[in-house]
Amino acid sequence: MKILIADDHALFRDGLSMHLEKIYPNALITQTGNFSQALKAVQANPETDLIIIDLDMPDMKWEEGLTQIKEASKKSKIVVISASEDNRSIKKALDIGICGYIPKRLETKVLTSAIKLIIDGGNYFPPSVLEQSSSSFADRKRTKSKHLTNRQAEVLSYVAQGLSNKQIAYNMGVSEATVKLHINALLRTVGATNRTQAVIIAQKMGLI
Repeated sequence: MKILIADDHALFRDGLSMHLEKIYPNALITQTGNFSQALKAVQANPETDLIIIDLDMPDMKWEEGLTQIKEASKKSKIVVISASEDNRSIKKALDIGICGYIPKRLETKVLTSAIKLIIDGGNYFPPSVLEQSSSSFADRKRTKSKHLTNRQAEVLSYVAQGLSNKQIAYNMGVSEATVKLHINALLRTVGATNRTQAVIIAQKMGLI
């Protein structure tokens, strides 16, 4: 697997690179410090599997830089990792074609789950975006998710955020055993065999 990290903070790049090496020991990881360097790296290695990029880099406007990188890496999964959680920027980046937007404040475990989800073909976006989407598209989702109970829909939203059963149980005020029951029912409902597959299928169905 080939991974490109583009961020103008070397310390952050090194830390993220070390974390990714723990997840994917055989990955070939390249680091760059701005959009121009990232674009050159992608052009030299168009088969890059995953591009993790910060929007706040000084050499060009992020819309321009991200668009050029997207055009040069049509088969790569592009993930924005940023200190900002501005919904307008997230939506603009989404329109360009990213498959994930990871806040830098994210806990390590959730970061790992988000990266794995994206590598497996899914998408990851902050809970704030998921919540806004739920409000904006409530009618559409209600139509498509009549077969999901309220509890299953709630569990699905937490699973999509990468939360563990223990975290979900705490948020919902129930036991872990109850969460497991809801997840098993959710898997059966959407026709999935595991949590990651359930999120991917749910995204394709328009449930998240």
